[in-house]
Amino acid sequence: MTELVEHVDEQDRVLGVVGRDEAIRRGWLHRVATTVCRDEQGRFLVYRRAEGLSRFPGLHEVSFGGAVQVGESYAAAAARELAEELGVHVSVGDVREVVRFRCHGTVGGYWLGVHEAVIVGDVVPDARVVSWVGWMTKAELDAAVQRHRFVPDGQEALRRYLQAGEGCGG
Repeated sequence: MTELVEHVDEQDRVLGVVGRDEAIRRGWLHRVATTVCRDEQGRFLVYRRAEGLSRFPGLHEVSFGGAVQVGESYAAAAARELAEELGVHVSVGDVREVVRFRCHGTVGGYWLGVHEAVIVGDVVPDARVVSWVGWMTKAELDAAVQRHRFVPDGQEALRRYLQAGEGCGG
């Protein structure tokens, strides 16, 4: 059974409830929340997606996220995804939305809420989703982008996050 999402319009207003697979197949807008994780030194948490994933297997990524569920806020989805993917439990107040935009994504269009969270302590990634994880400075991340394949939508989210003036001199 596919996860249910809210089909939204060009202004991010709810039109109805549909399966996420159907929304993607038909090109219907829905909502996605993602979080750029930083540590207290400002480094970025970067990971490699597991090979068994249906979307972007084996690619590197700098944000953690997924579909916003029916009736869920972007921030609640961001916090839930951090718990599911990283084993990091944060409150909705600990994830801060930085920018929201209409993403013309690789697998279709959607509204993307990009959040930031400062992670203190260990992460315990879900091996079904994450095959490698590590902290990188902005310079190390820039070099990694040149060496490895990154999820294109995630790179757009990071670009908009940085343009919004967050971290590293934005």
